[in-house]
Amino acid sequence: MSDSSRRDFLKTGLGVTAGGLLLPSLATATEASGDLGSYGSFLATQTPQPTPTQLAATRLREIAIPAAQQPAANVRATEDNILGPYHRPNAPLRAKITPPLEPGTVLLIKGRVWGMDTRRILANTVLDIWQADSRGRYDNDDRQNPPAANLFVNRARLLTDENGYYEYETIHPGAYQIGPNAWRPPHIHYWVRHTNYRALITQLYFRNDPHQRDDQFIRPSLIIDLREIRTQHGTYKTGVFDVVLAPRQ
Repeated sequence: MSDSSRRDFLKTGLGVTAGGLLLPSLATATEASGDLGSYGSFLATQTPQPTPTQLAATRLREIAIPAAQQPAANVRATEDNILGPYHRPNAPLRAKITPPLEPGTVLLIKGRVWGMDTRRILANTVLDIWQADSRGRYDNDDRQNPPAANLFVNRARLLTDENGYYEYETIHPGAYQIGPNAWRPPHIHYWVRHTNYRALITQLYFRNDPHQRDDQFIRPSLIIDLREIRTQHGTYKTGVFDVVLAPRQ
């Protein structure tokens, strides 16, 4: 996706100046809607009110998960993986890992978090996510020029929703060299925590990367497939990474 296309995609309806975001000059205030105090009673007279049983059935339909999306009967906890030297605590809560217009292939990663013992989704699970940029650089890999304490680049935390679901936007991380003949393949770090389960430190990898053959840390169960999605403004790739947490001993 080109920079110009991403600008169109991300800034629709907004003007940008050096000082920040501004509304277009022709924008007008939203028209006042008047007194809505009686609107609720009006709806009550026009719309049949569902019974408690109907409300419960509706709620179950909303959160029901197709059998094909549920973990297998012999489900195992997601494999752990190395923490690495580049984690930073207290990343901001947000659903976009990278800064705006970060160079690279746009990724949309999504999934659910499950409990291994109950095979049920886990709401309000904290996912701490961090990664390298498209060149394989972390924001804190230069000890001579550490980042500001309140500046987090390519890092974020997020919570699963009431359906155990999470989703974030990022860019495809680059590989980086760790020795004369050793490279780490592109990966995204996860630190997943839930009150009733053991914390999981792991990594997500992408299928068919050439650096995976020589990497000593990669685990096959942590490799996902990416699917390309085309839009009128360009393309992005998407993948699914479900996490299964082991209960506390």
